[in-house]
Amino acid sequence: MTFCENNLDFLDKAIESALKRIDRNIDKFKAGFPAPASVDNRYPIVDNINWTNSFWTGMLWLAYEYNQNEKYRELAEKHINSFKERLEKRIVVDHHDLGFLYTLSCVSAYKITNNDGAKKVALEAAEYLMKRYHEKAEIIQAWGDLNNPEQRGRMIIDCNMNLPLLYWASSITGDNKYYEAARNHVKKALRYIVREDYSTYHTYHFDVDSGIPLKGTTHQGYSDESCWARGQAWGIYGFTLSYTYTKDKELLEATKKIADYYLERLPEDKICYWDLIFTEGDQERDSSAAAIAVCGLLELSKQLSDSDEDKIRYKKAAHKILQSLYCNYSNKDEEEVDGLLLHGVYNKNGNTGVDECCIWGDYYYFEALMRMKMNWEMYW
Repeated sequence: MTFCENNLDFLDKAIESALKRIDRNIDKFKAGFPAPASVDNRYPIVDNINWTNSFWTGMLWLAYEYNQNEKYRELAEKHINSFKERLEKRIVVDHHDLGFLYTLSCVSAYKITNNDGAKKVALEAAEYLMKRYHEKAEIIQAWGDLNNPEQRGRMIIDCNMNLPLLYWASSITGDNKYYEAARNHVKKALRYIVREDYSTYHTYHFDVDSGIPLKGTTHQGYSDESCWARGQAWGIYGFTLSYTYTKDKELLEATKKIADYYLERLPEDKICYWDLIFTEGDQERDSSAAAIAVCGLLELSKQLSDSDEDKIRYKKAAHKILQSLYCNYSNKDEEEVDGLLLHGVYNKNGNTGVDECCIWGDYYYFEALMRMKMNWEMYW
């Protein structure tokens, strides 16, 4: 384990290294997108068909905000047309991750450049996401056809990160239906996905006809009763984001306990194993979950009052994790590696993207660096 700087002096070096990799990937991907996870540390180039495509677009917007280089904006704006076509042609959009896809591509574009076309596309995406809302269960179904018996009534912890698209749509249109759906969903997630000890299920099932809760399960965690690390990180960031819109103190207090559960199970170098049931040994770490957690901890700290003694504690924890990511897990200009972060895990159970670069890990790592470097306005 190495902590290569004693303060924030590593930030400039980390950002410079990240921008070099982004520049090289622009040349590689051209009009395409990186696959969700690398293969032998190289991202295959794919069409706009995955739930992860927007993380690359989001990195372009972050880079543009950092140095105002038009090459990042030009490519990101080309991506808007791709996401517009994807929604119009219904290309793999029947899932809850429309929030990821259209927040980081189109909401970001509107917030940064006042692009009315991007705003329109994002609002259409929010409307399409609403089709997945089950009134009685008060949840947004995660995956698959709404009548698929295996997926019907399944909510997942990841969806907390997709809710900002709905909150934003309400703020733009004045239509409260988006806000109500998002708020109802996050309250159900807090009640059922979060366990008594503030660990989290990956997924939870409901009978959507009656609204009755059924059971918690996992899809990517070690077991139904373990705590998938990336899910816990989604919880830290996602519940905090809902607090920023609702100002519901219950969400904020619960997020502190979710964060504590995560922090208490970190190994010496502060980078989590892929499931928090592991705190030592040879199991893979998940740098991508760590990067998400950093962003969540920084936002959580920001939302806490100055009189809250945990405010500084969470900020310091985030700094320590980010420092370790840079020192021990980042790509410091290695030619044979496409990603910004090494040693991520996509799906251990499916043996996909294990000990590889993950594009969302790259995005959240870069977002964390931007949060630390400048006064950044969230896309979420």
